[in-house]
Amino acid sequence: MKGNALVVHGGAPTAVLNASLYGVIRQARECGEIGCIYGALGGSAGVLKERFTKLGTAKEEWLEQLLTTPASVIGTSRYCLETEDYDRMAEVIGRNRIRFVFINGGNGSMDACGKLHEACRRKGVEAAVVGIPKTMDNDIAVTDHAPGYGSAARYIAAGTAELCCDVAGLPIHVAVLETMGRDAGWVAAASSLAGDSGIPGPDLIYVPERAFEEERFLADVEGLIRRKGCGVVVASEGLRDASGDPIAEPVMTSGRSVYFGNVAEYLAGLIIRRLGYKARSEKPGILGRACIALQSDTDRREAVEAGREAVRAAVSGKTGVMVGFLRQDLPEYETQTILIPIKDVMLTEKRLPEEFINEEGNGVTQAFQEWCRPLLGGPVPRFASFCTQEDS
Repeated sequence: MKGNALVVHGGAPTAVLNASLYGVIRQARECGEIGCIYGALGGSAGVLKERFTKLGTAKEEWLEQLLTTPASVIGTSRYCLETEDYDRMAEVIGRNRIRFVFINGGNGSMDACGKLHEACRRKGVEAAVVGIPKTMDNDIAVTDHAPGYGSAARYIAAGTAELCCDVAGLPIHVAVLETMGRDAGWVAAASSLAGDSGIPGPDLIYVPERAFEEERFLADVEGLIRRKGCGVVVASEGLRDASGDPIAEPVMTSGRSVYFGNVAEYLAGLIIRRLGYKARSEKPGILGRACIALQSDTDRREAVEAGREAVRAAVSGKTGVMVGFLRQDLPEYETQTILIPIKDVMLTEKRLPEEFINEEGNGVTQAFQEWCRPLLGGPVPRFASFCTQEDS
């Protein structure tokens, strides 16, 4: 007898979250062991309210559009779940004859995946619970990287290149660009690939893996101004000082959710007040996490495969696992999917390793760039630069 399947989205959207949903639906249709494919409307809260929509009968045109539709077509949430909520979710799953549950999200969602897996066992509900990774800031443990990051990295690399062009064209200030990344600097680090455009930059990059030192920052910027007269600085929203306090006071903190203060604005203000030099701040914010115009082909392809692999794992009897990616040691970029015990990734954040941060703590290494470049799905646009013009 066929069992039903349920897809749940959690946390912040990405440019390829719907691509993973596409992979789930396609594989579920093809495997022959799944009856109705439900989508929870509005994440985990939708499960508790039994707000489901049927996805298995979707038209082909709609399915194909999922590949290039940003955010989440079924909705997501940051609903804070309590122990009793997981038991209620397990009861809902059993009542709707759901045998396969796919939770697609980041660190918090993988924690929920593990707890729902245990709740189903506790309540005697026979359902395979499998996690599909999704995060634009790449901080899920064990897997080499997560779907969502490659597109965010491409966006910030291309955007930084354009900003570097602007500052080089009108060299009268330092521009400070703030990236997302609460505790990990993967997105900020990706800005270093702006140099692949042929335009030098960015000049300085600051990530939360290193304690922020205000005087050292000012010295770095002062040296930049002396050397070039202008420049571009990239800073992660999660920068903290040696005491672990955010350098810009958060607007609000609620559980794991932190509404950060404007770090770029704070740093630009420091430059103006302390160095007496023009500075301005830029903050793309959520525009960079779900941009389809700069979606990475590699990211989209791997997101689909993550969805497909989750279904293959579930129908083969696997549960309490998350799909991950293992990079192959080959001349050309290649990965294979792996299944990771969910307990190994529950609320465990992966931060930039030391070998990816330069000795001065104001940039990244070539090792990071070589690791990150294939995830962008192709080179960023090339721009003409007077600095690289060849003599005729």
